Amino acid sequence: MKSALVESLEIQKLLDRISGLDMPGGDMRRKQILRKIVSDLFATIDTFDISPEEFWTTVNFLQNGAPEFGLIAPGLGFDHFLDLRMDIADRAKGLEGGTPRTIEGPLYVAGAPLEKGYARLDDGTDKGEALIMKGRVLDTAGKPIPGAIVDVWHANTSGAYSYFDTSQTPYNNRRRIETDGQGSYKLQSIVPSGYAVPPRGTAETLLGAVGRHGHRPAHIHFFVSAPGYRHLTTQINIDGDPYLHDDFAYATRDELIVHLTRHEEPESVRNAGFNAPYSEISFDFILLSATTAEETQLQDRPRVGEQA
Repeated sequence: MKSALVESLEIQKLLDRISGLDMPGGDMRRKQILRKIVSDLFATIDTFDISPEEFWTTVNFLQNGAPEFGLIAPGLGFDHFLDLRMDIADRAKGLEGGTPRTIEGPLYVAGAPLEKGYARLDDGTDKGEALIMKGRVLDTAGKPIPGAIVDVWHANTSGAYSYFDTSQTPYNNRRRIETDGQGSYKLQSIVPSGYAVPPRGTAETLLGAVGRHGHRPAHIHFFVSAPGYRHLTTQINIDGDPYLHDDFAYATRDELIVHLTRHEEPESVRNAGFNAPYSEISFDFILLSATTAEETQLQDRPRVGEQA
């Protein structure tokens, strides 16, 4: 996007002053990034002949929308774009295999209770259908990884997450599970629902202005980690959801779509310890070996429950 005005000597000098490139001190990388961002915004204003009224309306919108930036960012594809860049970097290094990454989202809460081998996530108050999910954490050769941590969180049947929904008990639908000697994990919970961005909020307003919705399909989030292996941020999507391939956050990946096996036979239900039909998911996580200590760590970003 070229703008004769922005390319002019007067504006180029102004951009140098705005970004601090005309003086010593400061961080050079940040100066260059700031100059690029402001230059591109100047060009956008000039190219689309954006009026002062439109500009200040946008500034006010962004100011009011700050609490929903965690939803606006994935809605505008930034989270997915960062994943794609990391995928490309991995392929350039010749890294193949492993469970695909996908976005973390803004609703993680650190410090969930840690269990060994098995955990129940829900507190029993949600009357949704029971869910059993089980599998193993493996390396790329198929060898089990004992002692791996499967950090899992998901929404309830109303599409709400504990902590952010204060009506739920602390850490409802959130647990950490340490795999057993065979690399196995198992969890019991309820089948989650998808969710939508808050009604009449800034994310919905922005998406609606360009003819888009703010819905996500039913999904379950995971961090999977183990010493010597690359930290994995991923999520599974439940097959059959109407928004499965129309996720406003662009997080669906074909390799991460899972099928629910529903058990209705009375004997099967009783043997599982339930008194009503339940669903089951089997899913193995495959971790890549780490080449640096940094690769074993969770990406650094502000999260609820983590110390700054």
